[in-house]
Amino acid sequence: MDQATAAPVRRVALIGNYLPRRCGIATFTTHLCEALSAEFPHLHCFAVPVNDTPEGYDYPPRVRFEITENDLSSYRQAADFLNTNEVDLVCVQHEYGIFGGPAGSHILSLLQELRMPIVTTLHTVLKEPDAHQRRVLERLAEISDRLIVMAHLGVDFLREIYRVPADKIELIPHGIPDVPFVDPNFYKDRFGVEGRTVLLTFGLLSPNKGIEYAIQALPAILQRHPSLVYIILGATHPHVRKREGESYRLHLERLARDLDVAEHVLFHEQFVSDEELVEFIGAADIYLTPYLNPAQITSGTLAYTVGMGKAVISTPYWYAQELLADGRGVLVPFRDARAIAEAVLDLLDHEGERHAMRKRAYLYGREMIWSRVAQRYYQCFLATKESRQRHPRPVALPRTLARRPGDLPPLQLVHLRSLLDTTGLFQHARYGVPCFEHGYTTDDNARGLLLAMLLEDAETETEFARELGTRCLAFLFYAFHEPSRRYRNLLSFQRHWLDEIGSEDCHGRALWALGTAVARCRQAALQQAAGQLFEASLPTVHQLTSPRSWAATLLGIHEYLRHFPGDRAVQGLRDELAGRLAGLYQRCADSEWRWFEDILAYDNALLCAGLLAAARSAQRDDWHMTALEALRWLTQVQKSPQGHFVPIGSNGFYKRGGLRARFDQQPLEAAAQVVACLTAYESTADPYWYRQAQIAFEWFLGRNDLQTPVYDPATGGCRDGLHPDRVNQNMGAEATLTFCISLMYLKLSEAAWTSLPAAAHKVT
Repeated sequence: MDQATAAPVRRVALIGNYLPRRCGIATFTTHLCEALSAEFPHLHCFAVPVNDTPEGYDYPPRVRFEITENDLSSYRQAADFLNTNEVDLVCVQHEYGIFGGPAGSHILSLLQELRMPIVTTLHTVLKEPDAHQRRVLERLAEISDRLIVMAHLGVDFLREIYRVPADKIELIPHGIPDVPFVDPNFYKDRFGVEGRTVLLTFGLLSPNKGIEYAIQALPAILQRHPSLVYIILGATHPHVRKREGESYRLHLERLARDLDVAEHVLFHEQFVSDEELVEFIGAADIYLTPYLNPAQITSGTLAYTVGMGKAVISTPYWYAQELLADGRGVLVPFRDARAIAEAVLDLLDHEGERHAMRKRAYLYGREMIWSRVAQRYYQCFLATKESRQRHPRPVALPRTLARRPGDLPPLQLVHLRSLLDTTGLFQHARYGVPCFEHGYTTDDNARGLLLAMLLEDAETETEFARELGTRCLAFLFYAFHEPSRRYRNLLSFQRHWLDEIGSEDCHGRALWALGTAVARCRQAALQQAAGQLFEASLPTVHQLTSPRSWAATLLGIHEYLRHFPGDRAVQGLRDELAGRLAGLYQRCADSEWRWFEDILAYDNALLCAGLLAAARSAQRDDWHMTALEALRWLTQVQKSPQGHFVPIGSNGFYKRGGLRARFDQQPLEAAAQVVACLTAYESTADPYWYRQAQIAFEWFLGRNDLQTPVYDPATGGCRDGLHPDRVNQNMGAEATLTFCISLMYLKLSEAAWTSLPAAAHKVT
């Protein structure tokens, strides 16, 4: 079982329209973004809006990237931007009409490229979608980790019509401002309607609003309440204005004049601020939503008025049926002015019932205020991130890196060259740029020396191999502390040692590289210098207690004994260290846990590789069988049901009897597995082990839990690891060197592999 500890969500991008664009989605996205930021100060929340005009909008600083509605390349650029900025989660505000392409399909091109979890809020769920709309929503449901709807009917539609699993759906109400329950007369003087009864309809005007039926109801209402006034608040919808101008508003004005109620109908042709809107709603005695289309799954205007404790009369569109149930409002038939008039008169004539309705609505709306909605969204984000961590969702593998199993990419050293200066290899990189402030490590310069020797052995990049080998060996000499016979590890950019004695693992890695230099270096002077340092630092290993330092030293000894097989002192140390490893295994392993320790931690396969190397040079069958047994077990533990390599995660490791950490996955683990499996292949000639080395190496190329390449073919750099939802984009020395070392070990073994029958090459 995998361990998954949910870290806080710290960076969220909201995709959807944004104020000052005038539409309901823009208002919702803006309010949600602001509410999340207010409730969770640690959360960096920014917006990625869609522009429907070439000039765009004068957005606030919270907007970080703009998408051009009908430009497909703009959506792909947005995906690159979000992936590069290491966003924890993307929250999409979906409405068919705001995205380009058939039924807004352009948004799919963006989402399918994202590496992080996706939560999509559906502002429309159609009962009878056309073919394009169905395809878009089904694909959207497939790509998204969670879908949020604002009504129970939306849940039903998603499950019954679109076959979305129930555990993927979350019901969170539409947000509303938190305002006190006040008497309408408190606000009326601000609009010059003090002492009058006020009906209100607000929102962007369009012909589907049904306002003409409310105007037609006015003559009957005014006969009994002659001081009543009907306020129609809102500008014409920008898209309607673009197509039809102000024809709908002019039609309503003519209708009011024809019915002789024009002086009772007040048009406020404006897009008001939140503060002004609260005042308008506050002044209303009754709110009207005479919409014509029943297929409306949500309505921000209705949510606002119910939450503010207004008496509401509405046609029975889907959202109104749910929100106004249990006496929270009155429903009237569609296109029925007489029914609207009767409902208004009934509420005005029964003041006690009207106020009871208002109170029921207000209390119901307490769960809809933005602060509580933001809390619900954040809990959804946390659960989604944790779920993705427990069950990684593969994403599309870029076509440029899709290759047949067994194919090896060309060696590319552009990034590694950038990490090398006159002192040695820089430890870290910010993306592809070296970080001077973190300086250098003996660990990485030992790896650099090892890689240089593999390059020399393969007669590849020989000029760079000499430069790299010389620089890294010089670093090891400088790191070696003569009094303690140990290596220091951390060197600042100013060439000041930051530790007196480095880790035991660092000492072992240095010996691995030095032994390899003795065996493979073609430059006599460098070979002799490496041999001198190897001899000086080898005896210290007697004192080391880390099994990984023993294993790395055994790999160095194996290389050294290829060149000096008769060195009895080195043979004796080999036998001592291998005996220690074998003894650990005998004491710890059982039928279920075939390992050297009670934990699978880091650089795990290195233990098998070291024991295998010792067994081969010492010709010890018992060590050989022990190492193969452990490696076969580890190979199965680190393989997914789909057959790809899944290293033990560094975020908790894997203790015997405990939970396994799946992330963060490190390149070091893939490299150790490659080396161990190739060492097993060399000692057994069993094609199984070469295939396992291939599987581990393909983790770098994108055959991993996220199906995302870690290796950058343009520069030869390797990214620092896999998080549950994305690749760590930094390309430090450890990651890049372990990739290059793995590649070179495979290239050096490739000749023997390709001589096998084709049937042996099949990866299983």
